[in-house]
Amino acid sequence: MKCPFCGSLETQVIDSRVSEEGDTIRRRRRCTACDRRFTTYERAELAMPAVVKRNGTRSEFDGEKLRDSLRLALRKRPISTEAVDAAVARIEERILTSGRREITSRHIGDLVMAELKKLDQVAYVRFASVYKSFEDIGEFVKAIDEMKVPGKP
Repeated sequence: MKCPFCGSLETQVIDSRVSEEGDTIRRRRRCTACDRRFTTYERAELAMPAVVKRNGTRSEFDGEKLRDSLRLALRKRPISTEAVDAAVARIEERILTSGRREITSRHIGDLVMAELKKLDQVAYVRFASVYKSFEDIGEFVKAIDEMKVPGKP
C-alpha cells in the first residue's frame, strides 16, 4: 500500500477490524519511511450494471450523476448531506443487488423518486416535474395529491 503522505510503498498493518455490517475491513497502517499513520478500507468490488437510456443507448452507471440529481432536487431544502449520502447508498445497493447486467434509466428514476418521497416533499415534486415532463399545472396537482396521507388535508 502506497503511503498517501510520502509515497513510500513500505507500510505495515497495525490493526485490522471488520465493520459492523461485515462488508468492509478497516486497516490502520504505518508508513515505515515517514512513520505517519493512515487508514484504508477494503470491500468487495462488484460491477454496477450498464444503464440503458430512453433512446436505447447504454452507458456506465455514474454514482456522481445520481448524487447530483438528488442534490439538484434538494437544493435549498433542509436536508443534511448525510441523508443524501444514505439515500444514494440505498439506491446504489438496490441497483447492485438486483443482479442485473443492465438497468433502465427509468428504473433508476423510480428509485430516486421513492427516496425523495421519503426525504422531502418539495424535492419530490421538483424531481417529478422534470422526470415525468410535466406539461401543465394539473400534473403538479396530481403529484402533490400523491404526497398526501389518506385522512389528512
